[in-house]
Amino acid sequence: MGTDREDERGKSSNRASSAERSSADHSSGRSLREDGDSQPFPGVPDVEGVDTDDVSVPPTNGAREHAHSSADAPSKAMQTPSHDHDHDHDHEASAGDSCSPSTCTCGEKQEQEQEQSQKQTPPKAMTDGAGVANVDAEGNLGDIEFTEPAKDVSQDIEGTDPSVRVGIPDGVDLETPSYSIRSEMNDIETPDEKTWFMELDEAVIDEGRCIQCGTCVAACPSDSIGIGDDDLPELVKMCTGCSLCWDFCPRGGLRYERQWKITGGEDNVKGAGDPITEFSAKVDDDWTDGAQDGGVVTGMLATLLEEGEIDGALIATESDEEAWKAESYLATSREDLIANAGTIYNQTMALGHLDLSKWEHKLPDKSWDEMSLALVGTPCEIEGIRALQDFEWDYQKQNEGVRAVDYTIALMCTKNFNYYSLMGDMIEDQRGISPDEIGKMDVLHGKMMVYGHDGEMILEEDIENFHDAALKGCDECADFTGYAADVTVGSVGSSDEYSSVIVRTEQGLKAWELTEPSLDYHDLEDRGAIGGLQSWDKKKAFESLQRPFDPDAPRFIDYTDHAENYGTMLNPHEGRN
Repeated sequence: MGTDREDERGKSSNRASSAERSSADHSSGRSLREDGDSQPFPGVPDVEGVDTDDVSVPPTNGAREHAHSSADAPSKAMQTPSHDHDHDHDHEASAGDSCSPSTCTCGEKQEQEQEQSQKQTPPKAMTDGAGVANVDAEGNLGDIEFTEPAKDVSQDIEGTDPSVRVGIPDGVDLETPSYSIRSEMNDIETPDEKTWFMELDEAVIDEGRCIQCGTCVAACPSDSIGIGDDDLPELVKMCTGCSLCWDFCPRGGLRYERQWKITGGEDNVKGAGDPITEFSAKVDDDWTDGAQDGGVVTGMLATLLEEGEIDGALIATESDEEAWKAESYLATSREDLIANAGTIYNQTMALGHLDLSKWEHKLPDKSWDEMSLALVGTPCEIEGIRALQDFEWDYQKQNEGVRAVDYTIALMCTKNFNYYSLMGDMIEDQRGISPDEIGKMDVLHGKMMVYGHDGEMILEEDIENFHDAALKGCDECADFTGYAADVTVGSVGSSDEYSSVIVRTEQGLKAWELTEPSLDYHDLEDRGAIGGLQSWDKKKAFESLQRPFDPDAPRFIDYTDHAENYGTMLNPHEGRN
């Protein structure tokens, strides 16, 4: 408001300067037309180099005006005083007044009239539009008034009924909700069944129960969940409360034992499951020296690629920055697969890397909905992808990747490890073995076995001594043999250099039959060993699970039911405010 008054003062000063220059021009003869017609232009500054013939001056009030088009006519706000004497002669004839260049005082009279008008009229900025609150006509600031904020209802600052609509054209029937709808919504609470990422964070991630499968990342329909520097899920943008991250989490809302039954049938919950067939097998080739056991997984994936059954396989590779740290990797050639043969004992958040645009540079030039992939993972990762594929929801960036997975291979697993706890604390700090010295690792016969690059064993110790480095959520897993996979592969049940292979589905049988010509195989050597370890794994899970184990119960567990069993806080977002 102070600026408006300063502008008005500036305008008055400018007008005074114009009048003074006009008077000076009259006496000196400057600012006259070059054609000799003594027609001065008051209010036009005397600027050297400016042709005054180009200056357009509107007529004064009361003078005869030429006809202008609406585009050419200056608005009232833009009109300035004029001394166009071609027009003044008409005024002179009608008014009977005499006026000549030497005696004209129109400019002085006009300035006096403007000054008088200014005293009677508030500044323009104070009168246009709605005006300035708390300022009177003289520009003086009055008392400031504040509107008390409304509580629990939408604000009404006009003092009128906000539900009444104004300015509606005749005959128009508006169907949009009125203000009253908004008012009624003020007291609506979030439905109990709406679950947010914060519930997953509270019950699983913060509790150390996350198994780093990446299912929550793949499930999110708004791409709101990413992977943090600690290799755990984190919220990267606003959560919509769709509940999918909770529903599909194998340690949260997904009743994984129900998924076994949905995938493999009624008999797929006993012993080692309900397989089609089982073998002990190995690939008879030189490259298997660097593979885990018999190299069957690598051999099967290479065959699927060569036969055109898949365009790539999502596997694990060793990080370039940190020795023996696993990262997700899409292999698209036989050479790719052989270079990454072997097992690394930490999770990769595999299902969080199904965004095909990430691998676009490696994939063939064809539509994404025509892509076919194989996924190698732990049993919990296979449970997650199976559940995701059972629904037609749009998983945004991960959607095409989820739909593209046509073959699943599960690795037998009792536990997986946190990389930094296992390789950093347990092996390097406590046992003095640098990860750079390690050529191969294996968990077999209840032992952690570590070998150097020359093949010599440098550590053999009971696996129980490393349990503090294991992921806590693995304790609740009863799925040692990958019930939901097409094929399960592991070392238990077969002699050295052979892998145990369990074919579970027709798709798995197809992969086996394509690979069979390149395999040395025979009947599974020790099915009892696999069943025994599966039973042990279930027993440990039943001791850790704080909810009922029930393959016949609904697939998804409500957060409220989980909270009741695990003592988790309800509505943690409210408790943290």
